[in-house]
Amino acid sequence: MLELRPNCELCDKDLPPDATDARVCSYECTFCAACVDDVLHDVCPNCGGGFQPRPIRPGRAWRQGTGLGNDPAGGQRRQSPFTRDEIDAFVAAIHEIDPADR
Repeated sequence: MLELRPNCELCDKDLPPDATDARVCSYECTFCAACVDDVLHDVCPNCGGGFQPRPIRPGRAWRQGTGLGNDPAGGQRRQSPFTRDEIDAFVAAIHEIDPADR
């Protein structure tokens, strides 16, 4: 089950569980769509993978034991451990490689 992290790791924008602009990589690093598109160019600065829209966990338990009431979103805010200069250099080095080929 996804943790549903509460913020963009780059700009610290709030990304509540129903945010349609949340993006995740395969390690669940979480960024907002604006940072993914305008700064990261579909390169996760932590692992080098690409991003996909984060699924929205239903607030309602449509089936027993599901939904945000049973499995709440994570609350620990995270920040990228890399400086903006480090991120920019990393992105520049690999952004032209398709995520499936990285």
